[in-house]
Amino acid sequence: MYPPFQLTSKILSLVSDISLLLGKYEGLHAPIPQPRLRKQNRVRTIKDSLAIEGNTLNLEQVTAIFEGKRVGGPKQDIREVQNTIKLYESLHDLNPTRSKNLLWAHGVLMKDLAQDGGRYRLGAVGILKGHHVSHLAPPAKRVPELMENLFNFLKSKSELHALIRACVFHYELEFIHPFSDGNGRIGRFWQYLILTKYNPAFEYIPIESLIKERQATYYRALESSDKKGDSTDFIEFSLETIRDALKDFLIHLKPEPETPKSRLDLAQNKFGQTEFSRKDYLLIFKTISTATASRDLALGVAEKKLKKTGTQATAKYRF
Repeated sequence: MYPPFQLTSKILSLVSDISLLLGKYEGLHAPIPQPRLRKQNRVRTIKDSLAIEGNTLNLEQVTAIFEGKRVGGPKQDIREVQNTIKLYESLHDLNPTRSKNLLWAHGVLMKDLAQDGGRYRLGAVGILKGHHVSHLAPPAKRVPELMENLFNFLKSKSELHALIRACVFHYELEFIHPFSDGNGRIGRFWQYLILTKYNPAFEYIPIESLIKERQATYYRALESSDKKGDSTDFIEFSLETIRDALKDFLIHLKPEPETPKSRLDLAQNKFGQTEFSRKDYLLIFKTISTATASRDLALGVAEKKLKKTGTQATAKYRF
């Protein structure tokens, strides 16, 4: 079953804006931010995603845990941070289209925090707003089927832009509320995972920090979509947040001067294990000459970063 939503002009405009910003980022030839910025953004992401759910640890405490240091504070809050750090460290091992991966991730997230971590709930759950239930989740017996349908949507709707699919999945997971606890954290992480698989730049962009700043609007978007019976309002909120987080990231990004090594690192990020030619290499670096490209590739071969087959213009390379 196709999750209900409308492709509004605002949604299409936001997707276009984000795509342009990603193109600008790629044009900087700086795919991997400096280690310090990567660490800062990861710590902010973890701290703010947990803070949305009431975790009281501050940035300094989360940083200390990230560095393996002991800190004082509520044991549950410390365990939440430790579990979330481990989950984010597993990012590249997870496939966002596999339900088994979601269950495993939830198990990591809820280790020593919930007895049913890594398993769908068996009881009824609702979300309280004050003294009133603002959202009553579907019955537990329907959860496996609803989640299977949601993963089928994620896998089969390839014509729908990945940015939109990430937002739809996030909303629908919160609506289904498949777990007894940790739904908000795992929902935000899974959107982050989908976005990262779409474009590696998202690994370094602390979208959760902006969600934390807009927490009231975040919950209003969820409630509005619940009342209307589709995820349109939530998609618009999420895409707007992604766009603004990406804008902020680009403002603070200070790429290092381009070198043969940095070009080879970018090419490795682009090609992965796929074989490529010098011509393919030049399609990434349109401002360098053929001779410069040849020197870069020769350096990669000499340093055993690249394997070369063939000769001269017909040569093929693989990292």
